[in-house]
Amino acid sequence: MLLHLHIRNFAIVPELEQEFAPGFTAISGETGAGKSIMVDALGLLLGARSDASWVRDGAERADLTAEFAVATNPAAQHWLHEHELEDGEHCLLRRSIQATGRSRAWINGTPVPISQLAELGNLLVEVHGQNEHVQLARGKQQRALLDRTGAYEQALEAVRAAFDDWQSAATSLRELAEGAALPPSEIEFLRFQLQELDNAELEPDAIEALEREHRLLSSSGDLLRALDRCASWLEADEQGASALLQDALNALEPYAELERAIAEARAMLDEALINTREAAASLEQVSSGVDLDPARLEQVTAQLSQLGDLARKHGVDLEALAGIRETLLERVDRAAHFDEHREALESKVAAHLATWRAAAKTLSRERARHADSLAKKVRKLMHQLGMGGGEFLIRVEHDSDAEPGALGADRIDMLVSANPGMKPAPLARVASGGELSRISLALKVATADSGARTQVFDEIDTGVGGDTANAVGQLLQTVSRGGQALCVTHLAQVAVRADQQLQVIKQAARKATAVNTRVLSETERVEEIARMLGGTVSDQSRAHAREMLDAAGSTLQ
Repeated sequence: MLLHLHIRNFAIVPELEQEFAPGFTAISGETGAGKSIMVDALGLLLGARSDASWVRDGAERADLTAEFAVATNPAAQHWLHEHELEDGEHCLLRRSIQATGRSRAWINGTPVPISQLAELGNLLVEVHGQNEHVQLARGKQQRALLDRTGAYEQALEAVRAAFDDWQSAATSLRELAEGAALPPSEIEFLRFQLQELDNAELEPDAIEALEREHRLLSSSGDLLRALDRCASWLEADEQGASALLQDALNALEPYAELERAIAEARAMLDEALINTREAAASLEQVSSGVDLDPARLEQVTAQLSQLGDLARKHGVDLEALAGIRETLLERVDRAAHFDEHREALESKVAAHLATWRAAAKTLSRERARHADSLAKKVRKLMHQLGMGGGEFLIRVEHDSDAEPGALGADRIDMLVSANPGMKPAPLARVASGGELSRISLALKVATADSGARTQVFDEIDTGVGGDTANAVGQLLQTVSRGGQALCVTHLAQVAVRADQQLQVIKQAARKATAVNTRVLSETERVEEIARMLGGTVSDQSRAHAREMLDAAGSTLQ
C-alpha cells in the first residue's frame, strides 16, 4: 500500500508531499490542473523510462520518493528478501533525474539499477492508463493478461523449461549436421593438425616452465657473474657484510647491559647477520644449480619456436594451444562417429519435443479453465456497466502440431458482443470506443489484485456518463476493499464513492506555474463535487453534491 509520495522539481511541481490512506482515493481538479502528475511520478518510481524533460526548468535535478507498506504483500517481501533489500514492514523507493538526463535509483537507501526498480514496482503497484483498451485489442496483450492473472505459473515454467531443452538439442543437431559431415580429406587434415599438437608439450604449466627455463639459460652467464659478486660482498673475509656485522656485534657486546637502546640495536644487528648468512647460502645454492649447457638452451629454444609456429598457425597465444587441441579432438571424434551422434541427438530432440507438447497441452487446459472463470467475471461486470445482455468469451485454441515456443501452443482470442442478439466478435472489431473502454475497465476490475498491489486508475472513466458512471464508481470502490485504489477522475459519480478525495490545484504566478494537492474536508468535498457536476458552483449544485455524497455513504455502510 502506498503511504507517502514526495515530489521535488518535477515537471511543473516545485515540491509536493502527500500522504495516502487505505481504500479508495479519488484525485480530482480542474481540467489541465496536472491531475496525472502524481501518476507520472509514481510511474517513474516504478521503473518507467525517464529523460531530462521531467526536470523542472532551472533545477539541477528532480527527486521522487515513495514509501510503501509491504506487510500484506508477500510477493514484494520475498523479492526484497531475495535481493537483501528488506527493511521491516516498509519499503522506500527513491529516484533522482538529473537535468542532463541521467537517472539514479535507490531501494531502502541502497543504490539499484532501474531494472530492479521496475521488478519491485510491478509487485507494489498496478497502473491502468486511459488508453489501455487499445492495447487489449492485441492478441499478445490478451495472452499476457490471461497468463498474468492465472494461477498456473508452474505450468508456464514447465513449458519454458521444455522449450529450452528442445531448442538446445535442436541447435546441437543443426550444428552437427553443418560441421560434422566432413569429407575424408578434411578429416585427414584435422588428424594431421591434432598429431602436431599431440607431439608438443601443450599444458599451460609445462609451457610456462619451458619459458622460465629459457630465460634462465639465456641469462646464465650474467647471472653467475652477479651471484659471484654478491657472494664476495656478503662473505669476504674482512670487508664482507657478514664480517662487518660480526665486528659491530663484538664491539657493542660489553655495553649492551648499560643502555636499553644499545641492547635493541645489537639485537637488530644480530638478526641482520643471520639474514645475511642465510641469503648468502641461498645464492650459493642457486649458483650451483645454474646450467651453462648451450645444447640445452638450443633444445629449449627449438621447442619454444615450434610451439610459437603452432600458435601462429592457429591464431592463438601459446597458452591457448591446449584448448585448440581439445576442439580438434572433438571435431575429429564427431566426424568419425557422425551417424552415432546424429541418432543420439535426434532421439534427444524427439524426447524433448514430446515433453514440450505434453507440457503445452497441460498449460492449455489451465488457460482454458482460467479463461472461462475470467470471462464469467467480465460478463457480470459488463452488465453492471450498462451493457446488459452483452457477451464476453475468451477462446483458447490449442494447436497440437505447432512449432515449439516458450509460451506454449495456444491462440488466445477475446470475443465480445456488446448488445443482445449480436454474435461475439474479436475485441479488436468492437466499433464503439466507449464500449471498448468499458470492457477494458471490466477486465481491469476482474483481474485487479487488490489484496496486495495498489491499483492506480488514470482517467479510465473518460467517455463514460450517467448510470454507467455510477457503476464505474461502485466497481472502483469494490476493487479498493481490503486494499488501496487511486483514481484520477473528472466524474462526480466516481469521486463520491471514494473514501477520501484529493484535489489538485494549479497555481500560476508571473514567472512560474506550480501544482499542489490537499485532502478535502467534508465541506470542501461538497464544493469540489458541485464543481465537477457542472463547473459553476451554486446552491443547487451544492445540494445535489450533498445528496450524492449521502447516497454513496449509505451504500458504503
